[in-house]
Amino acid sequence: MKFKKLVSLGVLSTLLLSVITGCSTDSSGSDSKSDSKTKGDLTVYTAIEEDSIEPYLATFKEKYPDIKLNIVRASTGDITARLLAEKDNPQADVVWGVAATSLLVADDQGMLEPYAPKGSEEIESAFKDDKEVPSWVGIDAWMTGITVNTKELSDNNIPVPSSYEDLIKPEYKGLISMPNPSSSGTGYLTVSALIQIMGEEKAWQYMDKLHENIGVYTQSGSAPATSAASGEYPIGISFGYRGIKLKEEGYPVEVVFPKEGSGWDIEANALVKKDNIKEASKVFLDWAISKDAMNEYSKNYAVTTISTGNPIPEGFPKKPLEQMIDNDLKSAAKNREDILNKWISKYDGKTEKES
Repeated sequence: MKFKKLVSLGVLSTLLLSVITGCSTDSSGSDSKSDSKTKGDLTVYTAIEEDSIEPYLATFKEKYPDIKLNIVRASTGDITARLLAEKDNPQADVVWGVAATSLLVADDQGMLEPYAPKGSEEIESAFKDDKEVPSWVGIDAWMTGITVNTKELSDNNIPVPSSYEDLIKPEYKGLISMPNPSSSGTGYLTVSALIQIMGEEKAWQYMDKLHENIGVYTQSGSAPATSAASGEYPIGISFGYRGIKLKEEGYPVEVVFPKEGSGWDIEANALVKKDNIKEASKVFLDWAISKDAMNEYSKNYAVTTISTGNPIPEGFPKKPLEQMIDNDLKSAAKNREDILNKWISKYDGKTEKES
């Protein structure tokens, strides 16, 4: 879906600037703790940042102590590959916080069961599947942010980059790390954004030049920010949240949101299609877009799919919707395999070995 076409019509203006009342339903509802819906085991596949999972789940565990969650956490690319490999024998019950571009691929393979969680009508259409009963619904959007170790650059009289174009300048040779898009959702949204901003031919020409300056491609989206904080590779193409957290922890870093605009994707949820769909899966998905859950997401991300009225976290652009590029998620999903195959053939030699 073309995001900024909606912005230009003012459709999304209320997402961040006003409180949507009645935006979620308390997923406990009138269900008693003895109800079968609130008992049992669930296997949850997620790409949510590891240090966010437990804070996010606190209210769920409080409300539903008899639902045991088996959390399987991996990078977006790994979760996507696992889902596709298990197509004929799905192991997950639900997917929570995985890139919408990946869920579009899974849905195209017939792997998702349409389900409209309680309160999903309050989610703007740009942030959920466009079918009448959606196969996936979003919870927040995350965007490309370049984490820069300002001390390392200052000590070496190197200016802080402000754009993608800056990153191909010779003074940054060997100083940059970036996620491999085949394993990292952040890596893929960045590559997809470059193609959408520049056009395919110019984007690949740009990435050829960027490759010359890359020190390493990482397996995860957060690793470049961590590497920048340590000074190993002082410029990390990552996502805003991780760099902002590292700055809060006292590292000498700044997060630069490139002036050409940031690539972005939606962390989204879905019900996995399988012979035995547990009612507790729907309870989880209802909770995952509840007011309690949205309040937690809003502590880490500038854009949530249902407005909380909470302030934008420090360090993000004050007008995050304007920073986000005009993003065609369906095209990004449709062309994902071809883009990744080409990227791997050209650049994979600098990817770090899996630990």
